[in-house]
Amino acid sequence: MRAGDTAAFDGLVAAYMRPAFQMAYRVVGHREDAEDLLQESFLAAYQYLDSFDVERPFGPWLNRIVLNRGANLRRSRTRRQTEPETEGVSAAPSALEESTRSEARELLNRALATLSERQRMIVTLFDVDGLSSTEIGERLELAPGTVRWHLHEARRLLRGALSSYFEEGR
Repeated sequence: MRAGDTAAFDGLVAAYMRPAFQMAYRVVGHREDAEDLLQESFLAAYQYLDSFDVERPFGPWLNRIVLNRGANLRRSRTRRQTEPETEGVSAAPSALEESTRSEARELLNRALATLSERQRMIVTLFDVDGLSSTEIGERLELAPGTVRWHLHEARRLLRGALSSYFEEGR
């Protein structure tokens, strides 16, 4: 398939829309930004389709475009500081519980921000999305052993960054 074959590209978009959106969301952290990133990434993939090696799978190539463009987007924008919306009308947590959760969430976000883009993506794909090191390796074009090493290093750094919080007996 080469640039100009819109019907074939439409099939690729349909097949890779969901995993590419999940990747975009993990990179930028906001639905609207992820949608913009996804659209931009598919457009770039279409524009550079002639450089795609048809002997290789399309998914990892598209993921690399999403990751690279997402990293550029994160660097170029100031990070939005918003609290997640609460769902439902259940019993409200006490002020102390809410303060503790908010503090822990902020501490975790700061700790995650200290990781490299690759480490943050691997931790998220493994611990949040539940992907195996092989699946992550396929998405990021890394060997499974390399994924496990990055995961180990990221967790070590996170433990160090979060240790003071847990030592305070919270």
